[in-house]
Amino acid sequence: MAAMTSSARPLLNRRLAEFGTTIFAEMSALATATGSINLGQGFPDTDGPEEIREAAVRALRDGRGNQYPPGPGVPELRTAIAAHQERRYGLTFDPDREVLVTAGATEAIAASLLALVEPGDEVVALEPYYDSYAASIALAGGTRVPVTLRPDGARGGATEGNGFRLDLDELRAAVTDRTRLLLINTPHNPTGTVLTREELTAIAALAVERDLLVITDEVYEHLTFGDAGHIPLATLPGMRERTVTIGSAGKTFSFTGWKVGWVTASPELVTAVRSAKQFLTYVASGPFQYAIAEALSLPDSYYDAFRADMSAKRDLLADGLAAAGFEVFRPAGTYFVTTDIRPLGESDGFAFCRALPERAGVVAIPNAVFYDHRDAGAPFVRFAFCKRIPVLEEAVDRLKKLA
Repeated sequence: MAAMTSSARPLLNRRLAEFGTTIFAEMSALATATGSINLGQGFPDTDGPEEIREAAVRALRDGRGNQYPPGPGVPELRTAIAAHQERRYGLTFDPDREVLVTAGATEAIAASLLALVEPGDEVVALEPYYDSYAASIALAGGTRVPVTLRPDGARGGATEGNGFRLDLDELRAAVTDRTRLLLINTPHNPTGTVLTREELTAIAALAVERDLLVITDEVYEHLTFGDAGHIPLATLPGMRERTVTIGSAGKTFSFTGWKVGWVTASPELVTAVRSAKQFLTYVASGPFQYAIAEALSLPDSYYDAFRADMSAKRDLLADGLAAAGFEVFRPAGTYFVTTDIRPLGESDGFAFCRALPERAGVVAIPNAVFYDHRDAGAPFVRFAFCKRIPVLEEAVDRLKKLA
């Protein structure tokens, strides 16, 4: 029997009407169909530390986490998250009242926005932004207000560091009486910008002055390069009690499929976020939570080696893209490189990325999908470098034909 539908009303609710299949699904399917190297979606092509994988196997065999774990997360992981925040940043959190484990950072973002935003509230976010931000704001009934990071005017084959900058005056102007919260991402995906202490201090002062909540997506906290360093917004004066900090194991330990993320915040904020989160996944990733608890206790040498490996991969891909004719914004953080295709005689990132697999056997992502005003992102294309060195070398070799 045919499904019953109403011709007068679309099946998909109006809040999600603008969101279709993600560009990541489209481009990954294109990579498979053409046999191209997929530098589009940001996931590593190797697993993380063997001892952490074995910790997950041990948890499975010991029967830990095979049934529903506690709603806030297993105590071992909550304690490890709190210890990590104190050891790295001097932030003290109560594991029982101020830490919440989530099904990856994406759920943490959604639960935080669903919990804290009322219909009609404005959410100021740094554009370009991770695509789940827009969808989660829409689900909450909020209005997103983008503040665009723009190229800083530096030009050259491989611009070093923060090639995209935040205009603090524009940020201040974006805040109105309807603004509920600021949604901040640093290190920033997709541009690779790491916000400086000066910028974060200004953001903190604005939040305090206007009595705003802040959600900070810090999933790339351990992926900064050169002189750039990650500074959690919650460490700044007046921010501890108004900031929801989001972290994730996937990017740091290269187990993205485990979907282990977390929130650290004041008891009141964690309670609010948990109220929404419990009706999303309720709980997830039981055995993996025990493994990530062990991962968070790895010595500093692990993080140093991880950054050094990614820095070398960044330079390999950035240099190769520059040699192929792209303008390259060498990132200060994350594992993505943003490029400008206009030196190649191109201006439409969508058309360029859809043609690139046939032209060069490589898949990338058009940055325009991360913008509300797509014209602003039209000439920019993102490549991921969290791949094995031979894969990146082959990709660079294939891209030479564009020069």
